[in-house]
Amino acid sequence: MPDQAPANTTDAAQSDPGSGRVISDAGLKRTLARHPRPLGGDPIRTLRPSFSLNDMILSNQDDAVHHLSPKRKPSWLKAKMPGGEAFRKTRDNVHAHKLHTVCEEAGCPNMGECWERGVATMMILGDTCTRACGFCNVKSGRPAEVDKDEPRRVAESLRGLGLKHIVITSVDRDDLPDGGAGIWAETIMRVRDACPEMSIEVLVGDFKGDEAALQMVIDAKPNILAHNIETVKRCHPAVRPSARYERTIELLRRVKAQGGVAKTSVMVGIGERKEEVFELFEDMIAKTSDHDGPRDPSDDSRGDPCDIMTVGQYLQPTRNHLPIDRWVHPDEFAEYETVGKSLGWKVVMSGPLVRSSYLADKQADMFKVLRGEE
Repeated sequence: MPDQAPANTTDAAQSDPGSGRVISDAGLKRTLARHPRPLGGDPIRTLRPSFSLNDMILSNQDDAVHHLSPKRKPSWLKAKMPGGEAFRKTRDNVHAHKLHTVCEEAGCPNMGECWERGVATMMILGDTCTRACGFCNVKSGRPAEVDKDEPRRVAESLRGLGLKHIVITSVDRDDLPDGGAGIWAETIMRVRDACPEMSIEVLVGDFKGDEAALQMVIDAKPNILAHNIETVKRCHPAVRPSARYERTIELLRRVKAQGGVAKTSVMVGIGERKEEVFELFEDMIAKTSDHDGPRDPSDDSRGDPCDIMTVGQYLQPTRNHLPIDRWVHPDEFAEYETVGKSLGWKVVMSGPLVRSSYLADKQADMFKVLRGEE
């Protein structure tokens, strides 16, 4: 199917009737380039009336009114708008070195706050992913050839910035024999040489379960190795069709078996039930501690389990992505943090706008304090 161009492209900003937001033409073109509008347009975007469907739904279990209209964001979902001198300095540094960031490519709501703090999450191996997960705004398709100079440019962009912590992630490169592990290892080593005082966190894909590829990254010795579980087991086929629940847990288990620091992240509000999130917490602790490596400091009868968990609200990037099932209240996020820690997670950061890379430097500091390193 050919890409569908927007029907009207002028220099003026456009408004979104469903949410009341004002969208710039540049932003609209960028979104449509990644996720073209379906043939025939996007009817729900221009649907103004909202009416009850109660009488037409046979399985109603309550008296709630069902409306045919998009969900509006609640008051607690407010992010800082990009701007300011520090923000521009970070942006200019990234662009001058021709680098990609997941902040821009995935449309992260925290970009304004993080870039103003001088923190950006670098994205290596290009900007095109070989997978098409139902929640992710990074474009998918056939990637360009691997840029072998990218590790050097990433290291040079970070040299002299004085950062304590950096997060590096990547698109999935299932087209490469090693899944990009060689570029990963070189990037980690070059960044460490350029910034020896900075801690390095990497957020990797699953390398399709290739143990040798994962080992290349582990052997480069990042300070934290993260791989996101994203959702509960039941929702995996819809949310992560190219990934596997057990494969993710096995990757994190291998990191812990070799004494590494492991981190993962889960989205809520995408169709899971609260009890399933608690079950996920417990399941991951049990399975990632099933090894003969370093012992759990709080229970020497088992191996040391996965260390850091983040929990955040799923935000639907475009109408072509999986819909939001519900807005999770801040009280529920607080409960996830409490329960997670009680089950053995060392650090749990949970909140509506929390992302794997959001305040990653503070998460790393919290972990160091717990281990008595600071």
